[in-house]
Amino acid sequence: MTIKPKYKTKQREMLVSYLSSVTGQHITAGDVLEYFKEQGVSIGQATIYRQLESLVDEGVINKYIIDANSPACFEYVGEETHGGAAVCFHCKCSNCGKLLHLHCEELMEIQNHLSKEHGFVLDPKRTVFYGICEDCGKNGNESDRS
Repeated sequence: MTIKPKYKTKQREMLVSYLSSVTGQHITAGDVLEYFKEQGVSIGQATIYRQLESLVDEGVINKYIIDANSPACFEYVGEETHGGAAVCFHCKCSNCGKLLHLHCEELMEIQNHLSKEHGFVLDPKRTVFYGICEDCGKNGNESDRS
């Protein structure tokens, strides 16, 4: 169930326009603030946080809390949930902090197995795999690899 927006303000319209232009990317409130500063648009940090939370409540964006050391990130999904995909997982590089967004049939099989065989239902919005990204692996930055 989605909630209808209370007010259609200019700031909200600008924020939705920006978010829809970065569909499929994870962005933080800080990224949004930096974008508007670069555009010469004066919009307060509190307004950005308030509008992001309102858009989460409305179902226009998804919010991901990866871990206690990282800021929450947001992803524009429009009126549909996660681009129509039922499952989306995340991988976080332990070296550079890069966050990868995955729609993967094999991971869906793991989710189904855990549910069917172990009675455990994963929450894809909160499931994060940690490791080393391809770029860090290529550059020899594998300090966290066991």
